[in-house]
Amino acid sequence: MSLMADIYLFNSLTRKKEIFEPINSPNVGMYTCGPTVYDYATIGNFRSYLTADILYRSLQFFGYQVNYVMNLTDVGHLTGDNLGDADLGKDRVEESAKIQGKTAWDIAKFYTEAFLKDFEALNMKLPKVFSKATDHMTEQIELIKRLEVNGLTYKINDGIYFDTTQFEKTTGKKYGELSDLDKIKEGARVEVNPEKKNARDFALWKFSPKDVKRQMEWESPWGTGFPGWHIECSAMSMKYLGEGFDPFGKFRVNGEQSRTIDIHTGGEDLRQTHHPNEIAQAEGATGKPFVKYWLHTTFLQVDGKRMGKSLGNAYTLTDIEKKGYEPLALRYLFLNTHYKEPLNFTWDSLTSASTTLVKLREYTISFRDSNRTILSNEKGQKIEHFEEAFRKAIGDDLNTPRALAVLWEGLKSNIPSEDKYDMALSFDEVLGLGLNKISQVKLIIPEEISKLVAQRESLRKEGRFEDADKIRKTIEKLGFEIKDTPDGTITNTKKS
Repeated sequence: MSLMADIYLFNSLTRKKEIFEPINSPNVGMYTCGPTVYDYATIGNFRSYLTADILYRSLQFFGYQVNYVMNLTDVGHLTGDNLGDADLGKDRVEESAKIQGKTAWDIAKFYTEAFLKDFEALNMKLPKVFSKATDHMTEQIELIKRLEVNGLTYKINDGIYFDTTQFEKTTGKKYGELSDLDKIKEGARVEVNPEKKNARDFALWKFSPKDVKRQMEWESPWGTGFPGWHIECSAMSMKYLGEGFDPFGKFRVNGEQSRTIDIHTGGEDLRQTHHPNEIAQAEGATGKPFVKYWLHTTFLQVDGKRMGKSLGNAYTLTDIEKKGYEPLALRYLFLNTHYKEPLNFTWDSLTSASTTLVKLREYTISFRDSNRTILSNEKGQKIEHFEEAFRKAIGDDLNTPRALAVLWEGLKSNIPSEDKYDMALSFDEVLGLGLNKISQVKLIIPEEISKLVAQRESLRKEGRFEDADKIRKTIEKLGFEIKDTPDGTITNTKKS
């Protein structure tokens, strides 16, 4: 695709939609905050990763060369983050290891592999680099040393902390500009450590507890311990995208210390403290802008409620599959709502997405083997219209719902079948629904539908035909139809 196409992205830093202008076109540096590998990633986590995947695909679709990096947090993310302070509590990986009777290294390896398996199942394109925090200890220590030289750190009993007040004095910038929480900007975060100079200050390096032997700990100029959660992303993104380190992991003090990164993405929760802390660390070390465009994905709700493990609704991809749904049905469901808009997950909505995906595959296969015909001027113009409409949809802050609508409009138009097939595969370079891999369409009946069909059968055997008919109507509303034959009941998707 042409680099001339305009792409507009909503920048969380400026709070407005801006035209995307890479710093060194056609090259783009892109970083995404990945999972903490102490447990299975939830479908809520994957909504954020899907935004990054669509952005990655879209940039490539428009002809950019993208250096895409995603981190894997395997140390330093503490449980206190759930309460609003990531410097408190227990290390999530080590705590999971203790509960499961395994080593922290085994836990990190197991859940990293599980994440990558789910990543592939959702047809997400692999980044150029998956960067693990434990593989970049040198870079993190060197970055903290640079902050120390710049007078932005101080030591207390449990670690080395970043001085947000001194950062503001030194750089002339306000800490927490990315956040939309006034408490971050005003320093009104709950005071939980009386030794900290300011409630907003955060840990760069945590000392190992004197009475506890950690499995993951390293020597540093300040003592044995482990990195704070935030420092890893600044260090790794600057290494791979910002040119902040030499090949030996030493921070560059002379010459160009850092090149601004084009795009950084993540969930909206990271916008409040984690990402502001990344900015403070990077810019405190280099004195240069850290990231040009910030993209944040809105939380996923479940049945109108927030998602959480304590609520029992933090579903994983395995939960989805156990219910009889394929992973790409979840991808289709996510594409139906803009990443900045709230999305309420329900099993009914997933059923609807699943049946629509089957119909999309049926359309695509039916057009695949058609004979080539000569295009009329009118039909040629229609194809150009659909292609331009799709480009505009994706270029308008990754508007996937509109892009899907354009795809369906094109498939139902009167352009030749073979051109519909080519168009579907072209658009799917961005949508990522795997339409080029279809050999035949296999109908997957979700568990919910199977239960309703069985319930209807029981009612019919009892002679309760009116109640059975009500269930039939419910099944039809969910996108399926049933036919009663001498050989039994047949379940299929409804025809458009």
